[in-house]
Amino acid sequence: MTYIVKDECIKCKFMDCVEVCPVDCFYEGENMLVIHPDECIDCGVCEPECPVDAIVPDTEDTPDGKWLEINSKYAELWPVITIKKEPPIDSEKYESETGKFEKFFSEKPGTGDE
Repeated sequence: MTYIVKDECIKCKFMDCVEVCPVDCFYEGENMLVIHPDECIDCGVCEPECPVDAIVPDTEDTPDGKWLEINSKYAELWPVITIKKEPPIDSEKYESETGKFEKFFSEKPGTGDE
């Protein structure tokens, strides 16, 4: 099992999870984070740190495994992030938004630890 990041993270990207991860398995996109499933050690310390409940065990993924696939794909393309940064200035505006993947997802990488 691994943990995954779902669309609640999109446009919020609070990054509290990054500081507690003991294996640095978070990767940063332009407007969300993902977890590398092959690096995650299933410790679960990141899950309660997310203020928008975007992190869940992969057993809570959609039936088609959509979020595991997205996390796997973009963890290979985006830079690792190990240091918490400030969330987007308008992040609170998007906290309760639904359907964020279809509306706002960006494949662009973030800046990582730069």
